[in-house]
Order: sequence, then C-alpha cells, then structure tokens
Amino acid sequence: MEVISEHALMRWLRLGKRIFKIVIFATIFVAISLILFFLYLRSQPMPATTIHQTTTLYASKGEVLDSLHRGENRYVVPLDKISPYLIHATLSIEDRYFYEHQGIDLKRTAKAAYINVIEMDKAQGASTITQQLARNLYLSHEKTWTRKAKEAMLTVQLELSYTKDEILGMYMNQIYYGHGAYGAEAAARTYFGKSASELTLGESSMLAGVPKGPTYYSPITHYDNAKKRQKLILAAMERDGMITEKQEKEAFAEKLTFLSPKETQKETIAPYFRDYVLTLAKDKYGLSEEAIRNGGLKIYTTLDVQMQKKAEEMVAKNLKNSPKDLQVALVAIDPKTGHVKAMVGGRDYNASQYNRAWSLRQPGSTFKPMLYLTALENGYTPLTLYKSEPTVFTFANNKQYTPSNYGNKYAKDFITMQHAVATSDNIYAVKTIEQVTPEKTVETAKRLGISSQLQAVPSLALGTSPLSPMELTASYTTFANNGEYVAPISITKIEDQEGNILAEETTTKELVADPRDSYILTQMMQTVFSDPSGTAHRVNSRLNRPISGKTGSTDYDSWISGFTPQLVTSVWIGYDAGKKIDPVADARLAAPLFADFMESALADKPPASFEAPAGVVSVYIDPYTKKLATEHCPNSQLLSFKAGTEPTDYCTDHLPSLEESLFLDEKQPEKSFWEKFWGL
Repeated sequence: MEVISEHALMRWLRLGKRIFKIVIFATIFVAISLILFFLYLRSQPMPATTIHQTTTLYASKGEVLDSLHRGENRYVVPLDKISPYLIHATLSIEDRYFYEHQGIDLKRTAKAAYINVIEMDKAQGASTITQQLARNLYLSHEKTWTRKAKEAMLTVQLELSYTKDEILGMYMNQIYYGHGAYGAEAAARTYFGKSASELTLGESSMLAGVPKGPTYYSPITHYDNAKKRQKLILAAMERDGMITEKQEKEAFAEKLTFLSPKETQKETIAPYFRDYVLTLAKDKYGLSEEAIRNGGLKIYTTLDVQMQKKAEEMVAKNLKNSPKDLQVALVAIDPKTGHVKAMVGGRDYNASQYNRAWSLRQPGSTFKPMLYLTALENGYTPLTLYKSEPTVFTFANNKQYTPSNYGNKYAKDFITMQHAVATSDNIYAVKTIEQVTPEKTVETAKRLGISSQLQAVPSLALGTSPLSPMELTASYTTFANNGEYVAPISITKIEDQEGNILAEETTTKELVADPRDSYILTQMMQTVFSDPSGTAHRVNSRLNRPISGKTGSTDYDSWISGFTPQLVTSVWIGYDAGKKIDPVADARLAAPLFADFMESALADKPPASFEAPAGVVSVYIDPYTKKLATEHCPNSQLLSFKAGTEPTDYCTDHLPSLEESLFLDEKQPEKSFWEKFWGL
C-alpha cells in the first residue's frame, strides 16, 4: 500500500495558521487585559498626596508681611497665571511632544532603554512631564526598575484622571526651582521679585533651565552654567516654532536682574504682630498648625506697615542710650474700626520672642480713667472736691491703707477732680473709690473690655491689678469714641488656597458708657499733657493736635496711654524680671516715645477735635473759687459738664473796684458816666 506523505508546504501553512490564531487570540487577550487594566486604573483614586503651599500674611494695604512654609516655598496658581513664555520654554526642553503622547513617550523610552542596556547603566532618562509629576507627587527619586514600574502605572492614572492642561498646571506648581522655591510662582518671586505671569521671554528661558539641576543651573550661584542652558532652551523654542530667531537672540541678550539670596529672605515686618496673628488663627479660628504652615492660606491683617515702621523707628530712637535689658511695648489701634495698626512687643525680636504687648503689668495711674468714669456716672462732676493730704484709710475689718502721692507732694487743700486728673493725685483717687466702691469700678472696667482679673480693693484706684498693653489700649477706644467700645481686630479675613473664606471679622461697636461722661472725662484728660508739673508735659511740645490721655508708673513700670479721634496708643517701659526702673532715666522715656510716634503716625492726617455729644455744656470756671469765671478772672479754665450740673454763680473775687472800673472805662468815651457805673 502506498503512503502519500504530506507536502511540507502544507505543514508550514497549518503551523502558520495555528500561530496566527494564537497571535490573534493573544492580541485580543492583551487588548482586553489592557482595557480592563486601564478601566481598573481609572476607577482607582490617585494615591493620597499633600502639596504643601506657602501661607501668606498681608498688611492692611496688601503688602506681604510674611510667608510661612516648612522648607517648601510654594504658591499654587492657575496655568493662565503663568507666563506663556515659561510654559513654552518648559515644554520645549522637558517634553516637546507632551500634547501628543499618552503620558509615556515610547520612542524616547525605547531609545533611553537601548542606551542604558548598551552602557549597562540607568543614567539615561526619558521622563515625560507626566512621569516627572507622578514621581514628584508619589514616589522617591531612586533609579530602580521597581520604582520605574510604579511610575509608569501612576503616569497612566494621571493621564486617565486629568486633562493635559491640568497635568501641566500641576507640574508647573510642583517642580523645584532651587533656593527653596517650588513651583513657577515661588520661583518668579525668588529670582526676580515678580509674579510668574509677568516673566519675560529672557527670564522664562532662564528659569526653565533650573529644574534640570537646581544648584548647578542656578543663575544666582552659577550664572555661566545657567546662561549656557538658557541658550539651549531658546534654541529648542525656536526649533519648535514657539519663537522667532530674532526673539531668540533678543532674549539671550536681555539683561536680567536677579534678587540676591539676602533679598529673597527679607526680614519679617512686625514679627511680634506676626506671631500674635498666627496664635489667633489657631486659638480663635481653630486652624491647625499644618494648615497654617503648609495650607496656602491667605491671612489678611489690619497692620499699617508705615505706622509699624514708625513705631519701630521711634522705639530705637528713644531707647538708644538706655540699658539693653530695658524693654518696651507699644500698641496702636484705630478707635473707629478697632484695627490694630502697630504692635511692638520688645526691643529685639531676635533676642527675645516674648511679646510684651500681652504681658500683664500693673498699669498704675493709667487705670484711673476707669475709676473717674465710674465717678461721673455716679453724680461726680469735674468740680467735685476732696482734700489732698496724707491720709490713712480704714476699711472693712479695720484694715488700714496708706497711699501716698508721687514725691510725697500734696496740695494740703481741697482739689477738684479736674485737678486730680491733671496731677494724678492718689489721695483723691482712693477717696473716690471709697465712695463709688471698688466693685462698681471693676464693673466699669469690664464694660470697657478689660478681661484680666481685677481685685475689688481700694488700691485698684492706683492700678495695682495687672493689665496688658493690648487690653488697656482697647479700653481707651471707649473714650475716643464718646462711650462706644470697639473690640480690637487684627485679622480681617482668612482664605484657603481655593479662595474660600474660612474666617472674617468686621468692626463691632457697643455703647458701654454715657457719651456725656466719656466726653467730660476726655476733656479732663487733655490737661494731663498741659500740666507743667506732670511727666507728660513734654508731649505737648512734640504734638500739634488735640490729645487726651493718662500716664502711670509703679516701681517697675512706666506707662502712657493716649488718644486722638483717629488713633489710640499705649506705651509701656520696664524690665522683664523683677528689676525696678530708674524713676528718672527709665520712667521718663515713655512720654517722648509716645509723642514722637503719635505725631509721625498721624503726620498725614489733619488735627481733629473731640466732638461734644448732646447734653454737654462747656463753661469757663475760675479755678480758685470754682465758680463761673468773668472777664476779670486771671486764670479761667474751660470745663465741660452734663447740662444742669454746671455752676450757676459767678466769681466775684476778681471784680475791679469802682475806681478801677471807672478808670478802665475811660477808654470808652461813647458811654456816659451812669452807663459805666451800672455796667450798661
């Protein structure tokens, strides 16, 4: 029987057919697997990541007070807020086919892999912008095959989850540009002191080269290296048709001005205020430390930069020759809005970060206006009399209290409240609190915003219960506002990185005292600066505007708090740790410092008078008889009263005799003898 052998060609055809089927099935299997894999990747959320952003503090007029970050100085901005030149330069040098590939440039990857295999090295890279973003967001920078596999998967996820513009925007905000600057906006500010949207072609082509080697290509530290890379980038942009040959040459020749490293690390404006604001953001608004330091917040404050600088200048000027450990605090508040305009918490923030604007110290006589407001509310007038003489007071349980006047100086006669305010008479103050009671005085102080604990004892009249410069200044806004207390505000608004408002403050006013009493007290406090025996007398020589206030002193503290209708300011001077102040050299520094600051801070504002409310009358009083002054009284004084409480009798002690009257009237021949005699 003859066996017919199969033709070899047929065997190969059948084998080819099987192989073709296997390839087809394998291709279909791989395709389906890839589709399922991509669908799986797309369904999976991207790994959690935190993009740290710089929090910025702004002053009242938009100036940047400080930028907060922990090693990553970054401001995230939309892609349309970045110069197109920088975007095109980055694309040309980093990933020219970015908008064409799907995250991985297969041609570049194959070429890089070939070179790495031939050279037995993994040095050659072909990372696209998407791959770099995946690595920067989620992975380390180690060069291992495992990391590269993870990078590829994350790259695909990014491409499936975001548009090309979104990926490019994230990359431009993520990449490191050296000198602590992350992202295009921080880089533009760091190198050129401008926004990323304002970058020129020359500046953009220079910046685009830095990420390749942030140290090696930094134009600040390695200008020649940076210039060579800029030339390469401009050539790539011209090659890709993004710029013309003329633009390329002009950009390369453009003279660029860089900020120095010192300029990029500017000294913080108002560091004590900055620390207070950050504490406020945590304690009052509940923001976490992480959100504040890395959350890209925008914190808008009330600080007036120019006023703050003047405060610091006047502190340095007036304390120039004082002991180095003598400390100072200054707080200035706009009484109309409650905005804290300036804050000095010490002489040198670098030496001590302790903020003395919140330090509790005995206020001395600066507390007396709260006592005298209580007295006015309880029937006292500026002419209420008490005798100023050494006095031993006996209170409940036969406890004795023996206050004394400064320098043991006493009028040893009856004096008015007006006189007591001007001369800061302690005996008058204690006699007053004895009558109106310490409890009522405490209640008044609380109405005026004093939150510190006050002891309801007779010595409270002399300011023995500690207060902070901040709360004392805030309480004085009540006097400047004719009885309206305005709560102090340091933060007006806090926004997150998306512009959502997290906190917002507006001015709140509360009528806490009769406007008439507040105005009358304000008028009396003006004499503090005109009394020649007072420590604040020198203030008037430095000020050219109406001003009211009160000085205060203890063995350890020197104070002055004063105000105009536009600004309330307190100054404290003393030592931190139980050291007495020199009653001459140290204690006399507060008043001139206060005066210098107030005059310079208000230099651009016209003098303003305190407006009298309805129900107040002002009359001239003879200071000796306490009656209405006549034209013959030599030292008449203008005092204010609630209508109906002013004196009604005229002073007769200084009327001229009949002969003197006739002699004086000889200058008026038009009147007859009898007209002169009867005063017609």
